[in-house]
Amino acid sequence: MVLTVLIAVLAFSTPREIAISRLLPAAPALAAAMWPVLPTLMLGAFCLVLMTVLSLFYTDLGTQYTSAAIVAVTLAAAYGSHVRLQREEVLFQVRLVADAAQKVLLRPLPRRVEDIEIESMYLAAQEQARIGGDFYEAIGTPHGVRLLIGDVRGKGLSAVGVASAVISCFREAAYDEPDLRGIVHRLETTVTRHSAVFPVQDQPEHFATALLAEIPPDGDRIRLLNCGHPPPLIAHRGKVRVLEPAIPSPPLNLAALIGDRYWVDSVAFAPGDQLLLYTDGVSEARDHAGQFFPLPDWMRRQGLEQPRELLDQLHRDLLRHSGGRLDDDIAALALRRSDVRDRGVVGP
Repeated sequence: MVLTVLIAVLAFSTPREIAISRLLPAAPALAAAMWPVLPTLMLGAFCLVLMTVLSLFYTDLGTQYTSAAIVAVTLAAAYGSHVRLQREEVLFQVRLVADAAQKVLLRPLPRRVEDIEIESMYLAAQEQARIGGDFYEAIGTPHGVRLLIGDVRGKGLSAVGVASAVISCFREAAYDEPDLRGIVHRLETTVTRHSAVFPVQDQPEHFATALLAEIPPDGDRIRLLNCGHPPPLIAHRGKVRVLEPAIPSPPLNLAALIGDRYWVDSVAFAPGDQLLLYTDGVSEARDHAGQFFPLPDWMRRQGLEQPRELLDQLHRDLLRHSGGRLDDDIAALALRRSDVRDRGVVGP
C-alpha cells in the first residue's frame, strides 16, 4: 500500500514523460509475498482505479496497456498468494509433526535422578530444522544412572531413523543388561539390522559414534564406554580433565570391520563434580578464521555453575564463536553430583 501511494504521488508530481504510473502493476506483485488473496485483489483494484483517475488528467499515459498489465499481474499475484498460503500451511503441519517426533526421539530428561543433576541442550545447524542425527538419553535404573549420547553419520531422515533405533534399544537395554558392554552389544546389533533393512543409496553403511556412562547407586565413580565419540570433560576438585579412553572402542556398526572389543574406563565422580558430554558439533564449531572452539580451555574458565547455567553459557559462547552460524547439529549433557546438603532436594 505504501508503494502504491508513493507511485501515485510521484505520478501527479513528475512530468508525464517519465510515466511513473507504469510501475503500478508492481504493487500487487509485491503484496502477494505477504498478503492473503483478498487483500491482494483489493490492492490490484485500487491500482486500477488509480490508473483510471490518472488518465483523466493525462491522456497519453498508455492507460489501456497499463490497466491490462495491472489486471494480469493482480490475477497472477492472487494465485501466487494462494499457493504460498497452501505451502505455509503444509510447512506448519510438517513442523508440528517434526516437533512431535523430536519429543519422542529426544524426550525431556529428568532434571534429577537420585543425587545426579542432569541438563540437556540440542541445537540444530539449520534454523528450520527440528530433529537430526544427534541423540542423547538418561535413565535411572536398578544398576544406577545410565546415560547415552551419540552422533549418526550423515544427515536427513536416514540419520534420524538410526538415532531413533539406537535410543529405543538403549531405553530397553539400560534396564536389562547388568553392564555397559551388554548394552553396547545390543546397540551394535540394532544399528547393523537397521542398516541392512534401510540401506542408503550412494553412501557406505550407517555407523554412529556413542558414549555410554554409568553412575552406580552406591559409589563415587563413573564408568565410561567410548565408541569413537568425542571424550567428555570432567571438573573434579577445581581441575578439568579430558577423559580420553584408555583403549578406543569401535563406533556402532563398525565392530565387524575393526573388532568388537569394548573397554570400560572408571573415574572418580565425587560430590560437586561436573561432567560434560557433547557431540562433535561442539568441539568442531569454527570461527571466521577456521579455528575450532577451544572446549577444554573454555571449561577451565567456568566456575562451579549449575548444569543449566553451564549449558546456557556454552550456547551463548558457541554462537559467539561461530558468528551465529552452526555447521553441524549440537547436543550436550551436563551432569553434577549433588553435595551432601543438596541430596534431599528432588527436582521435577
